[in-house]
Amino acid sequence: MSRPSRLWPALVLLAPGLAQVPPTESPSADPVLSALLREALDSHPDLQKAAAAVRMDQERVPQAGVLPDPSLSLGLQNDGFKRLEVGRMETSFYSVAFTQPFPWPGKRGLRKEVAAIGVEVSEAARSRVRLGLEADVRRGYTNLLLIRGQKALQAEQRTFLEQAEQLARTRYEVGQGSQGDLLRAQLERTRLQVATWALEAEEKSAVAGLNRLRQHEPADSIDTSASLADLPEPDLLGPEAVEAISPELAGARATVRQTERQLDLAKLDRRPDFAVTAGLMPRGSLDPMWQVGVSMSLPIYGRHKQQRAVAEHEHHRQGQGAEVDSVRSLLRQRTEERSLQIQALRRTRELYRQGLLVQSEASFKSALAQYEAGRAPFLSTLDALNGWVSDQGAFLQTLAQLQAQHIALREAALGATASVAGGSLGSAAMGSGASAAPTTSARTPGAAAGGAQDAGPAMTKM
Repeated sequence: MSRPSRLWPALVLLAPGLAQVPPTESPSADPVLSALLREALDSHPDLQKAAAAVRMDQERVPQAGVLPDPSLSLGLQNDGFKRLEVGRMETSFYSVAFTQPFPWPGKRGLRKEVAAIGVEVSEAARSRVRLGLEADVRRGYTNLLLIRGQKALQAEQRTFLEQAEQLARTRYEVGQGSQGDLLRAQLERTRLQVATWALEAEEKSAVAGLNRLRQHEPADSIDTSASLADLPEPDLLGPEAVEAISPELAGARATVRQTERQLDLAKLDRRPDFAVTAGLMPRGSLDPMWQVGVSMSLPIYGRHKQQRAVAEHEHHRQGQGAEVDSVRSLLRQRTEERSLQIQALRRTRELYRQGLLVQSEASFKSALAQYEAGRAPFLSTLDALNGWVSDQGAFLQTLAQLQAQHIALREAALGATASVAGGSLGSAAMGSGASAAPTTSARTPGAAAGGAQDAGPAMTKM
């Protein structure tokens, strides 16, 4: 028992370090995340495209309020076909006429209002692109921190397995253990290496995704010093606050006002437009003539044209009003769902911190002591480690999904909450010898807190 006993203190000292819970979230902003957001918002082509669309619509506003272009007419009136009679015959002359159309009073103002509200619709679209881009960066960063947290957990698991292998080797050499224990420890280390390679690939993929958002080369490194628990946790937003930042709701309301102005304009289109014409008619050696005239359009087909246009815009206005109600209803539903998920995930996080991780550590240490004393098989120690790794991994997932819900809440997204998937911690349901496990076990609270449509992929049980 002498040689195993010398390894026991090292394992006991290792276990508490593994089970330490990350500190409470820091209220300060993460400088790495701030830099990623700044780069993405400054250079992403989708945001530049949306900004160009806003500027394009802004250029339409002054155009809509300008009078129609005037027309210039040049003519010649001549008596007979044999020769030019200008200057000889009183009814022969050249003509120069200038005509300026004038819409019915109020039409130009309404057209300018319609164009100005169109700018608001474009600004709402740009706001959606901006919110979506910012949310993508935050999700990508959270995903990167989750994967790196999982890598750190794998490194701790690898340290334990190496020492557990040494303990099994020592017990086998002194005749107190079996060769099967040593082989099983080596097998688990090999399985862990496969999972490590997979997680490294996931990390590179997450980095490439963030680099795409900030317009960098895919392989450019992103150094992080924070952990998931260091990310600040914003306060919950109420339905009114979410409605205030929703681009879809702002766009729908602006479209309603635009349609109302279009309806008013359609009603005015039943009134005639005017045109003023002024002309000069030189007659050579004879005194020139001049003319002034006013013309007006005759909406004689109003029953089939203008009235139909009024009905068309009235139906459009009603439809857009229903769209506002639909968007508001869905937005309130999503806000309520995310608020409930956040509350559930917060409770789950505290359960991990205050009880589950402590209990998992105690179970692991107890199994380790039982094996060291020869009163429990080696597989029970591996199974206890499996439980601890699974609980730590589920805790990381809980932190990540909590961030995902907060991100979606501030994105005011109408769709289902996009999850933060992370990577796979590895194979090995260690106690049973399986090479891989399908999903998180039922005792993992983090998986149940996310809900059916908003939860991330179930974490593989270690």
